[in-house]
Amino acid sequence: MRTQAIQPSDWRGVFPVPPLCRRTDARRTIDFAENRRFVDYMGASGTTRLLYGGNAFLYHITLAEYEELLGWLQELPDQYWCIPSAGPSYGRLMDQAAILRRHKFPTVMHLPCGDPRDAAGLEAGLRDFADACGLPLILYVKDENNLGANQEAGLDALGRLANDGTCIGIKYAVVRKDPSVDAYLDGLLKRVDRSIVISGIGERPAIAHLRKFGLPGFTTGSGCLAPAPSHRILDLCYAGKYDEAEALRQLFIPHEDLRDAWGPARVLHASTALAGIAETGAIPPFTTPLNAAQCEQLGPVAKGLAAHNQVAAATA
Repeated sequence: MRTQAIQPSDWRGVFPVPPLCRRTDARRTIDFAENRRFVDYMGASGTTRLLYGGNAFLYHITLAEYEELLGWLQELPDQYWCIPSAGPSYGRLMDQAAILRRHKFPTVMHLPCGDPRDAAGLEAGLRDFADACGLPLILYVKDENNLGANQEAGLDALGRLANDGTCIGIKYAVVRKDPSVDAYLDGLLKRVDRSIVISGIGERPAIAHLRKFGLPGFTTGSGCLAPAPSHRILDLCYAGKYDEAEALRQLFIPHEDLRDAWGPARVLHASTALAGIAETGAIPPFTTPLNAAQCEQLGPVAKGLAAHNQVAAATA
């Protein structure tokens, strides 16, 4: 696994956010053999960035499992850049910081939370976590009130954290009806260098974020099924071929629609198995798996994306 320090140029790319495969035993233990199948599938398409977070249900992982996961990620081949997430609560972060200290990750992402918070308090807590784990952070901005109700104060806090190196990356995931119109993102980019901000909501807003705001890359859930087409979208945007990128983006929309309707992580967990990529197994509480009717509807969509990946990978 890659351990070198992160440079701004490293954010130019596609960052799949994978599911975490588990067994169906009573404890729902992590199935590292199936997780390696998934990693190998990504690697076959040249995808080496892996951001483990919400789609892996890391909100609900135990500390013992977290230790196991970090140890396994660290042993992956050097070409893979594996980014774990931590949190979201302060106590959880500080417990996980001790585990992160025992490993060699170049960064860690803070999961967004909905607990009572304000900008100054969250900024102080994130600094405590960064000091405790000895790592710079990726911050996940999921809504305008992620850093408290005072949006200007939150943006200012993000600016300070980025400008002093506590934060080296921002996953921007505020949903808009029209992603090309976003005053909050405009405000963020006035405070931090856009080279460290990546689009964080998959293919749906990615082209608008790259074209209008000049963001260097994007995260993807559906791209876990079709990493080669995801990378092709990025390459077309870099080349200014936005119409071609938009046509390719449409392949992902049926899957994204189902993720929006039934829950992004639940759908990706099921579709990874339905597409034959890896057996994802059980979902940990507090969530439930898709039912049979949902899986019947999802199956052709998931298999279709995986088929598009085979074609794109063969012609890349």
